[in-house]
Amino acid sequence: MAGARANGDWLDAYLEQLASQRKLSPHTVAAYRRDLRELDRLLGGLAWDAVGDTMLRRCAAQLHGGGLQPRSIARKLSSWRGFFDWLGRHAALPANPAAGVRAPKRAKSLPKALSVDDAVRLAATPARPLGGAAEPAALCNRAMFELLYSSGLRVAELSGLDTHYRGAGAHGPASLGWIDAAAGEVLVTGKGGKMRKVPVGAAALAALAAWLAVRPAPADGSAALFLSTRASRISPRVLQLRLKAHSQALDIPANVHPHMLRHSFASHLLQSSGDLRAVQEMLGHASITSTQVYTALDFQHLALVYDRAHPRAKLK
Repeated sequence: MAGARANGDWLDAYLEQLASQRKLSPHTVAAYRRDLRELDRLLGGLAWDAVGDTMLRRCAAQLHGGGLQPRSIARKLSSWRGFFDWLGRHAALPANPAAGVRAPKRAKSLPKALSVDDAVRLAATPARPLGGAAEPAALCNRAMFELLYSSGLRVAELSGLDTHYRGAGAHGPASLGWIDAAAGEVLVTGKGGKMRKVPVGAAALAALAAWLAVRPAPADGSAALFLSTRASRISPRVLQLRLKAHSQALDIPANVHPHMLRHSFASHLLQSSGDLRAVQEMLGHASITSTQVYTALDFQHLALVYDRAHPRAKLK
């Protein structure tokens, strides 16, 4: 079947229908052309109807062994799969040989955490206006950033906090989270509706007290702890933008976002305590597997200290 027609002719016909019938862009068609010609080369010009799934797995493994990333291999496999699917409608292929071939698993990326010095500087440095005295918004920022790093909250958990527990009523549903300053803890409702208590450090409690002293009444009558400049509950997006602007003003060399402070909280706590179960409880992870990723960060920290300090860590 396909042997009666050269491999290149089948490719040309397929690429032509991508351009003329499916109206794909020239850039996309060119990408398909590169992927399919590479496959033809890897297979040594073997007729398309003689290609099996084992051969394609070998081709994918060869690409991976050559240093190609799993994401790029997945894209090539998608190109191959589309071609064989089309070919099966125009020639007598027994099956699509690429249908069950999968790219190598991507390495799980580690969460990014700030150094201890940068995290402390970010939380502790007040964002003061040019006039001198801190504005309410600056005090709000300081309290939010201190609490994020102090207790490792998710951004939605922090923005949903109230000043105290309030039951459901005219101003909305019951509180999902609130501060208990007397007990030195914050109560939040995390994923799956699971409530947990997390300690709040002295620096965060002091920042919260400074903010509460100037906090205006919420415009909607709620008990929202953190407010925007319009006196409405702070949104995760506004919090993200404020944190980013603050980190840039401090020249912190990282793309800082609220979840990075959660990662920093977990990593730094684990480095100091080594208590994985306690960190799991404070983060609100249902499974300790989710928390174990921070042990890799901890090892990276130890390896860095070793490389810098041990006289025989590196060859001279």
